[in-house]
Amino acid sequence: MQEWWGIDDSILHNAKKIAAAGFRTLIPDLYRGKLGIDVEEAHHLRGNLDFKTAIEEIRAAARYLKDEEGAKKVAVIGFCMGGALTLAAGVLVEEIDAVAPFYGMPDPALADCAKMRVPVQAHFGDRDTIKGFSDPAAANTLEEQLKASGVPHTVFRYPSVGHAFMNETPASIARKIARGGEHDQAAVDLGFGRLVEFLSSTLKPAL
Repeated sequence: MQEWWGIDDSILHNAKKIAAAGFRTLIPDLYRGKLGIDVEEAHHLRGNLDFKTAIEEIRAAARYLKDEEGAKKVAVIGFCMGGALTLAAGVLVEEIDAVAPFYGMPDPALADCAKMRVPVQAHFGDRDTIKGFSDPAAANTLEEQLKASGVPHTVFRYPSVGHAFMNETPASIARKIARGGEHDQAAVDLGFGRLVEFLSSTLKPAL
């Protein structure tokens, strides 16, 4: 699931990496082909997004993967805005079997993570400064809610990085640094390795 920028080079890159790791991958285009070229436009696109409709598009994507592509199980992976939608899908979408959000919490009016239904592997940067959404306090809140839900879960924290730390294409690194962030390839590699292990354990049958 996309960041607020839309389906840009970074989201396509991450989707290709997931596919190369052996998982059928689909990206719902919530913005219908539009991209946030700058912060103002991205803010506008996100502000106009109907999150309940986005959840139904996730449901439709999961049904497509199961009904048309033969997938036995489906996970949702998302980044930033997509991370929040990923968690909401884990609460609201019965067709989903696991979720892996990278930084982002849903509005409680959309979904209560204490009612999570599926296994969760979450990732947050300790230097993230977006209060209540993806900062360390948000990670702590999510962990408490997941404990209350009773589902298997892990909330990973990465000390050396902040928001959008998984972005590793040249353009997304430049954008991240321009906005005061940092790039740590070791954190990217660690996060992706953990994600592949999680997908393997939750989606693939035991041999």
